[in-house]
Amino acid sequence: MRPYIFHIDANSAFLSWSAAYRVNIFGERTDLRLVPSIVGGDQEKRHGIVLAKSIPAKKYGIKTGEAIVTAKQKCPELVVIPPDYGLYVSASRAFIKKLNQYTDQVIQYSIDEAWAVFDGYEKLYGQGQMVAFAYKLKDEIKEKLGVTVNIGISTNFLLSKIAGDFSKPDKVHTLFPEEIEKKMWPLPVSELFFVGKATTAKLHRLGIYTIGELAQADEEMIQAHLKTPGKIIQGYARGEDLQPYMFTHEANKGYGNSLTAPVDIVTEEYARHLMLSLSETVGMRLRSDYVKIRVVSVHITICEFQYANKQMQLLTSTDVTEEIYEVACKVFKKLWDGRVPIRQIGVHTSKVESDTGRQYNLFDLQKYDRLETVNKTVDKIREKYGENAVFRASFLKGNVAHMSGGLDKERRSGVTLGIDVEREKVRNL
Repeated sequence: MRPYIFHIDANSAFLSWSAAYRVNIFGERTDLRLVPSIVGGDQEKRHGIVLAKSIPAKKYGIKTGEAIVTAKQKCPELVVIPPDYGLYVSASRAFIKKLNQYTDQVIQYSIDEAWAVFDGYEKLYGQGQMVAFAYKLKDEIKEKLGVTVNIGISTNFLLSKIAGDFSKPDKVHTLFPEEIEKKMWPLPVSELFFVGKATTAKLHRLGIYTIGELAQADEEMIQAHLKTPGKIIQGYARGEDLQPYMFTHEANKGYGNSLTAPVDIVTEEYARHLMLSLSETVGMRLRSDYVKIRVVSVHITICEFQYANKQMQLLTSTDVTEEIYEVACKVFKKLWDGRVPIRQIGVHTSKVESDTGRQYNLFDLQKYDRLETVNKTVDKIREKYGENAVFRASFLKGNVAHMSGGLDKERRSGVTLGIDVEREKVRNL
C-alpha cells in the first residue's frame, strides 16, 4: 500500500496573512478577506501588480499578476495594501511547524504550500479516517494561525495537488487513483499541472480539450507534436506522479538579475549605474556558491515591450564584480542604439564552472588578485553587518540601490531563496 499524501495550500496566502495580522494584532475591524482587496506591489517603482486577492475581489474578475491600475478599473472601491514579506516569512514558518507536529515528512513547495506525507498510516487507518483527520487539521490551522487552507488528499503528490485546487476556499478534497476518471478527466486540459497557455493552444489544435482526452490520446501523436513534455503531461493526465527532480534543487546553469527602472532609461550613464548595481548582486551570488562564469549577457526591454539581448564570452572565468560590470558595459554599447527609451534591463551570466582557479594573462595578475581580495572582504562585511554596511561612493546620492535585481531586500528570505534567514527581520506572530 502507498502512503497518504496531503497537499496543503494557504488560501490567498499574502492577503490572508496580512488580514489576520491586522485584525488580531492591530485590532482593525475590517477583515480584508471579506471585502474587495488585494496585496499590490510598489506602483511608484512600476512593480504595481496584484500579488494576492480576496474572494470578493475575484468576483470582479481581478486576477493575480495584472496591473493594479486595471484592477481598480474593475473595482473602484478596491482596497490595496503593500506586501509585508517579513510577516509572510514568519507565517510560513508557523505553517510548516504546524504540519511538522503530525509528520516529519513535510516537503515545502513554496512559501504558502507544502506536502505532508503520512507513511505507514495506510496500515492503521482507512480513507474515511484520513479524510476526517484532514478536516481536523484544516480547522486547527484556521483556529491557531488565523488563515484558511485547502487540503488535497491522495496517494501521490500530483493527484493531491490537483485535488487541493478543485474548489476554494477552506475545503478538503480527495483524488485517489480510482477517482481519476470521474473527478479529473472532465476538467479542462489547462487545469493540468505543467500545462500552460502555449501547450493548451497546441492541444486544442489537436482537438484535445479535457484531461481525459489527453489521457486517452494516441501517444505517438502527442510526442510528435509536443516532444518529451508531451509524454510527461500525458503521464500526468493518467495519474502518474511528479518526477523526482520536482523536489530537488539543481545546480544553477546561470546567474542573473534584472530590474524595471523607476523611470525610463534614456542615457548610457544611467544604464551603466543600473548595470553596476546588478553586477554587484550577481557577483556576490557567484562567490557565495563558489563558482565562476565565462559568459556575460545583457538584455533590455524597451517601452514598446520589445526584447533584445547580446552576450560576450570571456577569455577566462571570473567571479569578480568589476569584470562582470566591465563586460556588461561593452555588451550594452553594442546592444542599445542610444535613442529608444529602455524600461527594463538585466545582467546575466552563464557557462558556470566550479571555482578551480583562474587562467592568468600577463597583464591582469595583480589587478585580479586585488579585486578578488576586496570583493571577498566586502562580502564578509555585508554578511555580518548587512548589505548596506559597505557600498560604492557612486551610490551615495541618487535613487539607484547599490544592489539591485531579484527579490527586493525585504523579500530575501530562506523561504524564497534557500539561505540562512536567522538575521532577517521577521514579524512575530
